[in-house]
Amino acid sequence: MKKIKNVLITLMVLAILHSCGNAETSSTESNTSTTDKTTEALEQAPEVAQTPTVKILGQSDLASKLTEENVLLIDVRTPGEVSDGYIKGAHKFININDADFLPSIDELDKEKTYVMYCRSGGRSGKAANIMVQKGFKDVYNLEGGILNFKGEIAK
Repeated sequence: MKKIKNVLITLMVLAILHSCGNAETSSTESNTSTTDKTTEALEQAPEVAQTPTVKILGQSDLASKLTEENVLLIDVRTPGEVSDGYIKGAHKFININDADFLPSIDELDKEKTYVMYCRSGGRSGKAANIMVQKGFKDVYNLEGGILNFKGEIAK
């Protein structure tokens, strides 16, 4: 019984694959007409603005990202955490838990690129999302935060 069931399933799959493989268009003229209509529709379609999103930056990509022009590394941890050490090259320290967090973010240039980090990536992810909501276009969250950082720690 099991063999018959397997044979029937195999025959059904083969029949479906055969019917899909034999689908042909009736003429080249038909294809050209369809292509022209598709191109015309795309040209007339309104342009859709894409909303920026937070990008995840892997630990191995941090060093090269920081060599790019207009890229700033921001630590969003508490002052106590920062005093234990921070990633060398951090440009700003903006505590996400501080009442001045939002005003401090508002002072930043929205045209620059920002890499945000915290202890493990949670708070910096929230900070990065806030920045995108405020109109920043190029914002990264450092994957794994300072816990996964293998480079030089400054104090």
